[in-house]
Amino acid sequence: MRTRRIGNTLAWQIFICAAVLAIWQWGYDLHAVVPWLVPDLLDPYFVSKPSQIFEHFLILSCLKSKAGVFNGWFNGDFAKCMVRNENNLWIATAITLKNTFFGFVTGVSSGFVAGLILGRSDRLSAIFQPFITAVNSIPRIALAPIIVLAFGIGDTSKIVTSWIVVVFLVFFNTFEGARSIDEGFINAARLLGASEWQITRTVVIPSTMAWVFASLSPAISFALIGVIVGEFIGAERGIGRLIIESEARAEASGMMVAVIVLMLVGVALSAVIWRLQAHLLRWQQHNMVE
Repeated sequence: MRTRRIGNTLAWQIFICAAVLAIWQWGYDLHAVVPWLVPDLLDPYFVSKPSQIFEHFLILSCLKSKAGVFNGWFNGDFAKCMVRNENNLWIATAITLKNTFFGFVTGVSSGFVAGLILGRSDRLSAIFQPFITAVNSIPRIALAPIIVLAFGIGDTSKIVTSWIVVVFLVFFNTFEGARSIDEGFINAARLLGASEWQITRTVVIPSTMAWVFASLSPAISFALIGVIVGEFIGAERGIGRLIIESEARAEASGMMVAVIVLMLVGVALSAVIWRLQAHLLRWQQHNMVE
């Protein structure tokens, strides 16, 4: 029964994808006949077509030359294309992923530590609360130009932009998680002679992990958004730079290649977070079964 349900779900997903691609590819051809039915948004000038996007993907990834000839692996054409195009799709994706990883890791770690400290200290929370509120009220994207101006157009500015987008998201979840711990557990640990560090390690941190993981899935997406925004403003390489270059040439297919790659990267990163969450919080599932 379960296998049948999974197969049915997969069939529907494939059907929906095929229908969307078919409408995207051939839908605008009906615009001249039934303009009231086909929106102007399907105009290939704005969103291109799947066939054109795939062709542009082959070119940007150095699998095909601009003349339409496939680059050979053994004759060195692929390697020459990779050297000639310093911001090809592979390098751009690698650079964006690297900056996203560092922005995500630094944002999550610093947000977790700050949320844990302030969540367990009423005095520190009262002191820093107005400052945190003031900084959090600033749209993080508005700080991106200042960050690029301060740190340059290199990778550091992208990591800082990603960090500042992620850190508050994780901080507030960790803060609320630390605040919501049942004081009875902490008092019981103290009665058993546990030190403050032992209480933090064995009671506070495990109790806040569910709150932290609830923020990780959106955090990885926001980390990627922060990097892309930084690349929009100024970057030597990256997927955001590919989008800006394609936009300057009015190449909708080039922009859509970058957008689809970002979508796939985001889905892959979210899947990794979900698997990690399921592994580290498997004890919660066991409790629910019991």
